[in-house]
Amino acid sequence: MSSIVLPLALLQSEAGQTALGFVPLILIFAIFYFLVIAPGRKRQKALQATVSALKKGDKVITSGGLYGEVISTDTVAIVMKISDNVRVKVSKASISGLQGDPSAEGGS
Repeated sequence: MSSIVLPLALLQSEAGQTALGFVPLILIFAIFYFLVIAPGRKRQKALQATVSALKKGDKVITSGGLYGEVISTDTVAIVMKISDNVRVKVSKASISGLQGDPSAEGGS
């Protein structure tokens, strides 16, 4: 009977060690989530709110680096004045932020 108890005890201790092996992996994922994923989601939601609230006269920056002033908005695009008599239609998805916003002008 003691021969059955000994292997069972060894199996239980190996299972406990295997479970403890996952603890550092879980901790690394938790740290990664709170340092990278959560702030990124927060910035993305703020940008979406900014883009959906664009109105005539707002000064914006596109992801391509164009600076301009919003002339009119549509559901998926805006018309932007980038110089005298120069207007371009750009997708709202290409707006990276408002001018004067430190996070939009290349800041990390």
